[in-house]
Formats: sequence, structure tokens, C-alpha cells
Amino acid sequence: MLSAVPLLIVPFLLYNIGLALSVESGSIWAEELFSMPMMSGGMWTMTLGDALIAFALILLFIEIVKSTRTSNASVVDHLLSTFVFMAYLVEFLLVSGAAHHVFFTLMVITLVDLLAGFSVSLRSAGRDVTIG
Repeated sequence: MLSAVPLLIVPFLLYNIGLALSVESGSIWAEELFSMPMMSGGMWTMTLGDALIAFALILLFIEIVKSTRTSNASVVDHLLSTFVFMAYLVEFLLVSGAAHHVFFTLMVITLVDLLAGFSVSLRSAGRDVTIG
């Protein structure tokens, strides 16, 4: 049953922990993790917000793979994914600290998870039906 828990709740919790920590120091998501010189002469910088988005994209891949299951747990997973997206949306609309490009991107990733999960499940469920 633990596999039915949507993994994209983790970036939501991490963002809110960072939001609570950044009250004194400003936006924690713009803090630079590292910089790397490129062959073109430019400088590539990875911020904490970029790392959180990359982590959420990895979790999105796992969620899409999980949505290919056809079991009762996938129904619970889709329901919980809907609640996670609603939590993102409500926080984005009502909390001033969530009006940030990192949070918006995480919310869009959660929307893609929700839509892809339903689409993949409906598609794979259609193949499981045998007539005749």
C-alpha cells in the first residue's frame, strides 16, 4: 500500500521546509550549489531550486512508470495524486512564499503526473479488456 503514495509529495514538503527556513535569509531557492565553466566560455550555475526541480523530474519518471500498473493500488495512487496537485494549487494561490518560479514548475510537474497517470492507466486498462 505504500507504493500508492505519490512521490511528488516529497518536493512539496522540501519546498515548504525551505520556505520555513528562508524567512530570515530571503529566498533559499536562489542559493548557488555550484558553478562549472563550460567549453563555450560561459558559466553554468546550479541553484538549490534547479536541483529540486531536477529531483522532481526524476520522481515524475518513477510516477509515470508506476501508473502502468493495473491494480487497485493504482486507483488509490491516482486519487492521492489528485490531492497532491490540489495542495500545490491551493498553496500557489494562497501563500505568498509559493509565488515563485520553482514552486510553479513543481506544480506543473505534478499536473503532468496527474494527467499522464490517468492517460497511461486508461490506455493500459483498454488493452486488458478482452472481448469474445
